[in-house]
Amino acid sequence: MPSRPFVAHHGYPRPFGATLASGGVNFAVFSRDATSMILCLYERSTDAEPTFSLTLDPRQNRTGDIWHCFIEGLGAGALYHWRAEGPFIPERGLRFNPHKALLDPYARALTSDFAWKFASASGYVPGDPDSDLSFSATDDSGDMPKCVVVDDDFDWKGDRPLNYPLRHCVIYEAHVRGLTMHPSSGVAHPGTFLGVVETIPRLKELGVTSLELLPVQEFDSFENARRNPRTGERLRQYWGYSTISFFAPKGSYAVDGSLGGQVAEFKTMVRELHAAGIEVILDVVFNHTGEGNELGPTLSFRGLDNPIWYMLDDNPRYYKNYSGCGNTLNCNHPVVRNFIMDCLHYWVVDMHVDGFRFDLGSILGRDQRGRLLENPPVIEQIAEDPILRHTKIIAEAWDAGGAYQVGWFPGGRWAEWNDRFRDDIRRFWRGDAHALRGFATRITGSSDLYLRDGRKPFHSINYVTSHDGFTLRDLVSYNGKHNEENGEDNNDGHGSNFSYNHGFEGPTRNPAIEAVRARQQRNFIATTLLSIGTPMLLAGDEFGRSQRGNNNAYCQDNEVSWIDWGLAKDNADLLRFAARVVELRMRHPSFRRPEFFTGKDSSFNAIPDISWFRPSGGEVDWATDERAVAIRVDGSRADIVADRDDNDFFLMFNASAEELRFSVCEAPVGQRWFRSVDTGLESPRDALRLGEEELLVPQGSYVLKPRSMAVLLARKV
Repeated sequence: MPSRPFVAHHGYPRPFGATLASGGVNFAVFSRDATSMILCLYERSTDAEPTFSLTLDPRQNRTGDIWHCFIEGLGAGALYHWRAEGPFIPERGLRFNPHKALLDPYARALTSDFAWKFASASGYVPGDPDSDLSFSATDDSGDMPKCVVVDDDFDWKGDRPLNYPLRHCVIYEAHVRGLTMHPSSGVAHPGTFLGVVETIPRLKELGVTSLELLPVQEFDSFENARRNPRTGERLRQYWGYSTISFFAPKGSYAVDGSLGGQVAEFKTMVRELHAAGIEVILDVVFNHTGEGNELGPTLSFRGLDNPIWYMLDDNPRYYKNYSGCGNTLNCNHPVVRNFIMDCLHYWVVDMHVDGFRFDLGSILGRDQRGRLLENPPVIEQIAEDPILRHTKIIAEAWDAGGAYQVGWFPGGRWAEWNDRFRDDIRRFWRGDAHALRGFATRITGSSDLYLRDGRKPFHSINYVTSHDGFTLRDLVSYNGKHNEENGEDNNDGHGSNFSYNHGFEGPTRNPAIEAVRARQQRNFIATTLLSIGTPMLLAGDEFGRSQRGNNNAYCQDNEVSWIDWGLAKDNADLLRFAARVVELRMRHPSFRRPEFFTGKDSSFNAIPDISWFRPSGGEVDWATDERAVAIRVDGSRADIVADRDDNDFFLMFNASAEELRFSVCEAPVGQRWFRSVDTGLESPRDALRLGEEELLVPQGSYVLKPRSMAVLLARKV
């Protein structure tokens, strides 16, 4: 950018942010209580002094609460900040400070070619809890990333969001950096959006349809000041649940993220994933920001209009903290609500993503005083918005303030992360007493949660593991969490994991223990994929990735969290098993039913759509302490939307420590039972390819090993 004065004009109040226009750039930012706004332009990302600054005239450059200007001669790649003048009265919630450089909430990219240093953006003095009351005169421009004016032009080559119906999806949850950062990934661009593109053949091999990415919007990777007590390594903010800039893809996830290149690289990733038939779902964090509590840094929202953007306490010096991260976004304030909708529209329309998973989604249901609303405006607006009509919206239906809304998240068409599925499936396969009823309810779509309000089985996102908790390998290898390397004395992370180490804590060479752990991993994968609902797998679980017992690896930007692709070779049998079961699900609509089972006749043979049996063949007594069950599923009109029939299935589950002989009911007339899956058998017989299923001999019974499950399908010989 040339070092010269620029010609400024009054500009326009919409659109928000920095927008390229003929001859220059239009800037627009919201602030209701500021007395003046200052636009600062820079030549380099590390500059402490602006090349040009403009103090906006409220008579010429303000429309309502929006400040705006047009800078002639400016183009893509220009760097800028805002500064806001106004009252600094923390006791009233007002924290204006013109010494603090502010990020534009609508910035499309930030410079990320240096380590962020936000200490100067905070007035906090170590040991002084009242230091936030002092007005800081420290200028922080040199320590702040700069906003980048972005040229949105991109060759999409005809791409559009895929928007698969949920019931036809298999979701794969992954971290952009962690997916390819390990040396074993062998990619040319590790830890980046382009690195994700290089994993497409692996995703296709597994058969997943939808890639759900942990937060990709800008956050400060260096906000964590703790160190690993074992290695002394500086810990980082790895997961990314601390968003600073909601429109900006993270620059460090790009090969070239200095002047907006991350936008084009993100679009390239989406385009190439779509070309391979894989959707992109983003984990978004509209419940809080990275500005923390009253002692945190002033980076953007706090300095632009603190009482608008955040829920403040009765003493407005402090913040309500339903997120557990120091502050809570004021989501149902009209200004913030419009911001959220603008952001979602941007990621769908401009960036072509297929859906969103809303972290701590219950916060979106709270009013400005923190009370849960019956009909929250922003939640209903997201559900009914015409642009988002076919976009996936998935809620984490709880928050850190005590709200728990699984099964009754408001807004109509929302899907939910079903942690009840996670816990009930874990308890059953661990062999817990009285776990059968919960298990049966979960694998048939959780009708107790979703039937009552008119939602469908696919609104349940079924998962056993996610980024937040044990990996699948660790679930069957540890009785307790081992988070000591997080520097919090192992006090962080879930305490109730329903895990079981099967006789030894952690890695072991005992072949008997390893054998049962392998079976249990197959059980969990098959149960998740063949249950009614929408399955989600955690990246790396398909080949036994471990985090060494750490169930809260949010700060481990290292080999604890990175996916070791060498395990795909070491545990190729597990990967092959997972891919075969994904294929089984995707080829048979019986496992993707759009409606709940009724237990009533569903075919001309007067067979119930689902029947339950004890191993002996008798009726299940749900009041007893059973650890095994069999299910017959009638495939008649399994897909009522397409009016399509499917095979009948007979599934057997044995969570006991004993081998059991199951009585198998008769196959339909003219058909025989064929074995498709048996987690108790060695590879490759544990999951057979479609069309290569083995005829069951004899037809009337089946012996199932301890802690195993089997799937039979009926077809003509």
